[in-house]
Amino acid sequence: MGSADDRRFEVLRAIVADFVSTKEPIGSKSLVERHNLGVSSATIRNDMAVLEAEGYIAQPHTSSGRVPTEKGYREFVDRLDHVKPMSSPERKAILSFLESGVDLDDVLRRSVRLLAQLTRQVAVVQYPTLSSSTVRHVEVVALSPARLLLVVITDSGRVDQRIVELGDAIDEHQLGQLRDLLGKALDGKKMAAASVAVADLASQLDGTGGLGDAVGRSATVLLESLVEHREERLLTGGTANLTSNTADFGGSLRSVLEALEEQVVVLKLLAAKQEAGKVTVRIGHEAQVASGTEQMAGTSVVSTTYGTMDTVYGGMGVLGPTRMDYPGTMASVAAVALYIGEVLGTR
Repeated sequence: MGSADDRRFEVLRAIVADFVSTKEPIGSKSLVERHNLGVSSATIRNDMAVLEAEGYIAQPHTSSGRVPTEKGYREFVDRLDHVKPMSSPERKAILSFLESGVDLDDVLRRSVRLLAQLTRQVAVVQYPTLSSSTVRHVEVVALSPARLLLVVITDSGRVDQRIVELGDAIDEHQLGQLRDLLGKALDGKKMAAASVAVADLASQLDGTGGLGDAVGRSATVLLESLVEHREERLLTGGTANLTSNTADFGGSLRSVLEALEEQVVVLKLLAAKQEAGKVTVRIGHEAQVASGTEQMAGTSVVSTTYGTMDTVYGGMGVLGPTRMDYPGTMASVAAVALYIGEVLGTR
């Protein structure tokens, strides 16, 4: 790329940085005063004219400065050499805060709260998808001779508890047999394979040593545990942050809030063409296309996946206006995702 193109990108970068910081249209005079671009004000005005003609910046009002367009933000994000890593104290603080979570729910709640504070945007995190999870352990606890508690624990830290009402009472020996049967059938299996194993158990009641009633009823309850719980797939935090940027949404803030409330719109964004370990930025109409709704047209979504080296548990990220601190937001999303995976992967 020629020097003129490189210089114009530096002008664009300066306009993006100043507009994100000030919310005010940027003129050539302020660029000269704030940035050491090494050229005259006249050259900067010419560069701004070229950038405007190519659709990277726009003039919202006559005689005003320029603001970045979606195309301008896209060019800026695409040409970021790297995402600036967070400092060592910042990383330690994030890890310490997440490690203090007592269980999966607490870790995820802490994650959205932390990410919302770091970015001053709306943070979203998807519960670990069961389809990618493995059963780590199945525990059977007798609440009474005819009432059991089944506990399914996955490798992502998800814990599902279900009550089984038995038709016939069982003793301690039979309880141990049932625990062994379910453990051998499910432990270490992916959810799809675990569902098949449970169904097989239920169809082979004659070979369960008088435990037919307990196995059959337990299998029925377990099958309910091994499917996705759509109503709890997403956690959000920092929704109030949107109100401080109302003008950035051009009057469409209500539709954005409605989309967040519906959740399925955001889930589509987190699931759409997400490459494991990579931070993805969807700006304006890119977010609209990925979500399948016009409600997202005025937003930007910075997202990634979290999990272990071998398994993706789910997606997470932040949602806000297109006037966003992209480098800082991308760094925060990447860091929090990394440490969620580390915390859950070691439990």
